[in-house]
Amino acid sequence: MWPVLRRTLFTVLGVQLVLAFTLTLVDSWRRRGKKPQPFTTLEPQDVRIGEGTITTYTNGVDLFEDMLAAIDSARSQVLFETYIWKGDETGERFKRALTAAADRGVEVYAIYDSFANLVVDPRFKTFSKMLRVLKYPMYTAGWRFFDLRRYGRDHRKVLVVDDGVAFVGGFNIGAAYATEWRDTHCRITGPAVWDLKRSFADFWNDHRGGRRPLLLETTDAEWEPRIRLHRNLPRQWMFPIRSMYLEAINRARRNIWMTHAYFLPDQDFVDALTTAARRGVDVKILLPRTSNHVVADWISRGYFGQLLESGVQIHRFEGAMVHAKTATIDGKWSTVGTANIDRLSMSGNYEINVEFIDTGMAEVMEAIFRSDLEQCSHLSSRDWNARGVHRRFTEAVLNPLRHLL
Repeated sequence: MWPVLRRTLFTVLGVQLVLAFTLTLVDSWRRRGKKPQPFTTLEPQDVRIGEGTITTYTNGVDLFEDMLAAIDSARSQVLFETYIWKGDETGERFKRALTAAADRGVEVYAIYDSFANLVVDPRFKTFSKMLRVLKYPMYTAGWRFFDLRRYGRDHRKVLVVDDGVAFVGGFNIGAAYATEWRDTHCRITGPAVWDLKRSFADFWNDHRGGRRPLLLETTDAEWEPRIRLHRNLPRQWMFPIRSMYLEAINRARRNIWMTHAYFLPDQDFVDALTTAARRGVDVKILLPRTSNHVVADWISRGYFGQLLESGVQIHRFEGAMVHAKTATIDGKWSTVGTANIDRLSMSGNYEINVEFIDTGMAEVMEAIFRSDLEQCSHLSSRDWNARGVHRRFTEAVLNPLRHLL
């Protein structure tokens, strides 16, 4: 009995891996020489919340110019953290700006994820000794290979300058992200800056090792009750971002509008959305028609039937990659951050999302969603149910992999 079962399991796994590999190869071949289509973005929009201002960006060119300007104006400290840091001209501009800041006496701390930057030229990853750089290792478990808390990637994108301004959101650093991907980031001033500074300091101190200096932090910041920072911390087995979403979805009465690059929710998350739709909430999910991870696209479709049947609307962004991780609910609640709706982000990686309970911010996020919606195609139940047998077969074979992604 056991040999038969073992052969069956290995056969199923082999078919899944071969199919995933084939899909990836075919997708890469189809993309050769193709450039993303142009898409519309809105101008940066400011919202005053308490003693601070939130500026929301949907265009990487605007964002990167403001981030670089903040680094250039730094007088005492720059905290820079990113998942991907390309070695192209945009990446070089950030590297030069950080180096120049350090040369003029500013304390510069930088963190990037080594796994995410495997394909980046090693020469780019050579930094001035004036910079304090933490390359988050690919493997951090050591002999504790059984400890799942030590396998999370650093998927965060944060910049904090002089306690006065901070940036956080979905944008990685690279030329393509500035013009070819639709993403969302925000600039924060006021008391909430301290929360982002503390999150950077905590990560640095937890992973710095003995060779890098301790990043000291004070605790004299004011509270801003309308802005809350949620951090996923796999080492502490803390994942509040998923709970933040579920609480907001369960409170929804009018609308739930979500934009995500990768959408592979667990069943409880799906149930929360379908229950909201059945009680009359306008639930819209905006996804890329084709993301940069084709296997994830196929796996995410395994949830479409349940969602569409309950009345959830699925809209697919055409012609370019949408990489934003945002949501807005009932004209009162919004979030912008780094976490996707998948297992890796919800219960695996280091992530940051900012939660805004403010009507002005919700209004901005609704305007962005409407603008993106104009560049989407709507997936109807009829079209979904009419898909071919080969598509159904591919979805069924890859479906078990949803628990890994």
